[in-house]
Amino acid sequence: MHLLFKELSDNHEITVYDTNEWYGEKGNFRVLQFSNDATQGAMDLNDSERVMFEYPRAIIHLMEFNDPSFNEVFLIGHGIGTMASYFSEKNFKVAELDEKVVELSKTYFGYSKDNVIIGDGRSILESEETDVYDYIILDAFTDKGTPRQLVSKDFFQITGDKLRSDGSVILNLMGRVDNDTLINAIHSTLRESYNYSKVFSLPSEGVTDIQNIIIMGSYKPINYQARNMAGFNEMTLEEGYIIWDK
Repeated sequence: MHLLFKELSDNHEITVYDTNEWYGEKGNFRVLQFSNDATQGAMDLNDSERVMFEYPRAIIHLMEFNDPSFNEVFLIGHGIGTMASYFSEKNFKVAELDEKVVELSKTYFGYSKDNVIIGDGRSILESEETDVYDYIILDAFTDKGTPRQLVSKDFFQITGDKLRSDGSVILNLMGRVDNDTLINAIHSTLRESYNYSKVFSLPSEGVTDIQNIIIMGSYKPINYQARNMAGFNEMTLEEGYIIWDK
């Protein structure tokens, strides 16, 4: 590992490093990582357009398959700018809490767009005009997980107000695939605001494993092709409690 940057920001410790191995694959990779080994972004330096993680590949497929002509996207959580870079011809507005993350994405990962607003994603979204967005994507974490204010009924009501009549919200979460009380609650809360929903997860070796879970809510039926979901499988959740703002 070759360390390029390390600093304690206002929110967490941030590290950027190069490595010649990525989950057993040999090559030339650059990684953005937060505290506790929480990887926020990775780039194949030999193929900068490659999408490294499974979850953005799955989200990209859901977006393209359910609305091929979409154009307006609001994204909470920047990372290294993977999705906004992939859809370079689309209009992305990105909210990111940590200014240092945006700076590092430009310095070390080649992010070239000027579409990131520094601040609280919910507050920024709340100030947007109504009926604007085709998709609202949530990909925001702290060391305690996804902030409650971004998965409450009040938040989902805001997203519904900002989406067009056939728009969708997509959440990237971390949780267990079996009886995760919080994941169940987030899904039940989302269903209070959206007519249709689907949940996807990667295969798990154990029921207690923590991994990416994608939840999509929409005003129209949700479709997908299993072969293009980067290993994610559809799953069924139990009913959960409704999450409200404190």
